[in-house]
Amino acid sequence: MDQEQLLRWLSLQATPGIGDKTLQKIIQHYGSIQSLCQTTTSSLQSLLGHKAGLVERALEKPLKEDQFTATLNWMAQPRHHVLMLQDQGYPALLKEIPDPPPILYIDGDVDALVLPQLAIVGSRNPSAQGRINAGLFSSDLVGRGLVITSGMALGVDSAAHEGALKKNGLTLAIAGTGVDVIYPARHKELAAKISVSGALVSEFPLGCTPRRENFPRRNRIISGLCLGVLVVEATIRSGSLITAHLAAEQGREVFAIPGSIHTPQARGCHRLIREGAKLIETAQDILDELGVLFNYTTAKTVTDNDFTRPQVCSIDSQSEPLLAYLGFDPVSVNELVERSGLTADVISSMLLRMELLGQVESGPGGRYIRAVN
Repeated sequence: MDQEQLLRWLSLQATPGIGDKTLQKIIQHYGSIQSLCQTTTSSLQSLLGHKAGLVERALEKPLKEDQFTATLNWMAQPRHHVLMLQDQGYPALLKEIPDPPPILYIDGDVDALVLPQLAIVGSRNPSAQGRINAGLFSSDLVGRGLVITSGMALGVDSAAHEGALKKNGLTLAIAGTGVDVIYPARHKELAAKISVSGALVSEFPLGCTPRRENFPRRNRIISGLCLGVLVVEATIRSGSLITAHLAAEQGREVFAIPGSIHTPQARGCHRLIREGAKLIETAQDILDELGVLFNYTTAKTVTDNDFTRPQVCSIDSQSEPLLAYLGFDPVSVNELVERSGLTADVISSMLLRMELLGQVESGPGGRYIRAVN
């Protein structure tokens, strides 16, 4: 696409009253800007109704080039791309969803968008084990040839990206801002790594700042690009459940990791499982479900000793009496007093020593769980 055509599309996108749905209709019906410019008023009215006049005026007087200087300068830099819905390189899976984004901005490896992907999403405030699970599942799955896609949010999302990067795998971050606006700001370094080992992707124009309504909307892109979605941890009101439900509507596989019945972050996953999501314990479970959708490598076999099977850290002899009363569900000091018959002072001393040795982890409300390797 030459610069003049791109400017006309960008001008249409920037015109008040012409939203993404209108652009989708135009692109799907006319294909090229040339066909759109040559169409008749009656044809536009038949397709767009009262918005036909907006489109005609935008075509007659498109916004000037200097209003898109920042976008054109951005595009001139290496590994910066703009993909239109009608472009040959537009991801085929994403094009299948009911409302594919008409324009995608990509900072990074544009070819990664058409590779087999799995989305890993979850709570912004995961448990320690939830964050570990996200990273380990991600690391294992990129080793099998999958691209890991997520939203670069705090918590599970960032852990999934980091797990992929740790194994030199490809990872995509789908932004709810312009790709040049990093949100949250603390992920600036992470975003830079993703743009080198994958790509930052957004449907929103450059300079678009964080808006609450953008993030649920971008979730359809996360699920739409992927063969399936893995929810690691999620509360009942988590945005991750939106992504999972969108995935189901789009005909994608939905996976969920179960957790403790006492942990709020597990309740969203349990609801998904009751609704038909696949219960996942190992990375191999995901690959088995994807089956012919993804011709994965089988060089490494996941066994019962793999990361999803909790392993007990070595406990010193002083702390061993408490081990039998600690599980992988959070437990308070008072509950340990009732279970063990030991005094609160003795238990607190043991827990402090065990925490310093990395044998237990403390959580909200002064509760403790056994750590895993």
